[in-house]
Amino acid sequence: MRFTWKTATVLALSGGIVAGVGVAANTALADHGKRQPDVRNVIYLLGDGMGRTHVTAARERYYGADGKLAMEKMPYTGAVSTYAVEKGTNTPALVTDSASSATAWSSGVKTYNAALGIDTNEKRVATLMEQAHQAGFATGNVSTAEITDATPAAQFSHALLRGCQGPVYSDASCLPKKADGSYEAQPADRTLVTPIAEQIARNNTADVIFGGGLSRFEPDDQKAMQASGYQVLGSFGDPALPTQTAASQKVATKADLDAVKSGRVIGLFNRGNLTVEQAKAGLPANAPEKAEPTLADMTRKSIELLNQKGGKGKDHKGFLLQVEGAQIDKRSHANDAAQTLAEVKAFDDAVAAALDFAQRDQHTLVIVTADHECAGFNIIEKGSFTNAEAAAPPTNVDPGNAANNSSPSRQAAPNVKDPARSSGIVNGAGSKDAKNFGPATFRTPNDPQGVTDGSPEASLWLTYLSGNHTGADVPIFAFGPTSDRYAASQDNTSLYTKMHQALLGKNRD
Repeated sequence: MRFTWKTATVLALSGGIVAGVGVAANTALADHGKRQPDVRNVIYLLGDGMGRTHVTAARERYYGADGKLAMEKMPYTGAVSTYAVEKGTNTPALVTDSASSATAWSSGVKTYNAALGIDTNEKRVATLMEQAHQAGFATGNVSTAEITDATPAAQFSHALLRGCQGPVYSDASCLPKKADGSYEAQPADRTLVTPIAEQIARNNTADVIFGGGLSRFEPDDQKAMQASGYQVLGSFGDPALPTQTAASQKVATKADLDAVKSGRVIGLFNRGNLTVEQAKAGLPANAPEKAEPTLADMTRKSIELLNQKGGKGKDHKGFLLQVEGAQIDKRSHANDAAQTLAEVKAFDDAVAAALDFAQRDQHTLVIVTADHECAGFNIIEKGSFTNAEAAAPPTNVDPGNAANNSSPSRQAAPNVKDPARSSGIVNGAGSKDAKNFGPATFRTPNDPQGVTDGSPEASLWLTYLSGNHTGADVPIFAFGPTSDRYAASQDNTSLYTKMHQALLGKNRD
């Protein structure tokens, strides 16, 4: 049985600016000078799970050691801390998940892992997208994940648990557990246990919605959205059926996307997450996944529609657009370096699309960052190995100064590779061994002709620390008016404050 409560009117939040010291990291993209135009649009691009090494490795893989990704050509760069808090407290939880991190930049508050659009005490907080919508701005939300997944969901839904996506309600998905294993009581604000898909379909927060996750929605969601003026690409299913399937639902396609010319629109291009670019490239020409748009395609169309809806001349209100490259994180969890790198490149193509518009518009702030780092992605020396492949950890004895020795000492065990723990390079000789801990190797533009991926001769050697998130700070890049404020070491909550001031503040710079 589905809940049908509608999302309530949003709360008003605002805060002071946490400004950084503006330092131009490079000048590949020109800034606008000392007197900057007003910010009319904000495009916030999020590489889920994308740490500094993800950026470096993708640059080296596709453009060489002296090349640049589009995001690296932006004039200002900084760092963002990402920690969450323990539920009901202000005690830091040093490794965040996507839900709590997305709530931080969407609403400016720290919350517990798995929470969306609420504070650590389970109280609803307004989101920047809700506030922009209320103020008359056009709004858009784009992801290569299910659109009900944590990162996109944090901008236009509120939930006690991120797993409460739909299409149906269950206590296990929507209610946190207490220490004794029982579920918490139903909250007074019943929206917090309303499936996220149902909230999205009825709260009208985003004018443009592109991504995956069609299986989370039902025909009554399509009916509600069409009644609110949305054009629904594809079909959410057959109202005569109690449960929707791949046969009853019709995913949207790139052709459907290209045909859209104006208005409010939702397009869900897969019943689950969108297909990773590397996998899509290897499919037959008639495979249905080939009909999915790229993240850059969705970004360009979103900008076109939102800029049109924002108005012209003196009546131009502007827009807020969030774009997520979700599969960087998902393929990092899987420790698949090849797919991860391709997804960073696909995300960077979307960044390039946003920058192309911003350079022409001159009133658009573009921010590129991540919610957290995933898997401890690392570039290691060519020909080396990781401790996961070693017979024993490295020695911890300093032969030149005994005072530096660690305790207990490991002087008898050499840090050598154990052939029983690694059968070779994971996308080369050892690719067929599921237990292989060996590094993945990739050719770069700097390599001699004939060097191939998966070979010992390839110069880019990559490995992972784990299959989970880490607590490392993530990079941030910015371009456009007020972009110098992001050239700082800052917390993710301050991103909300800065974007709110830039887009909605009374005194725009």
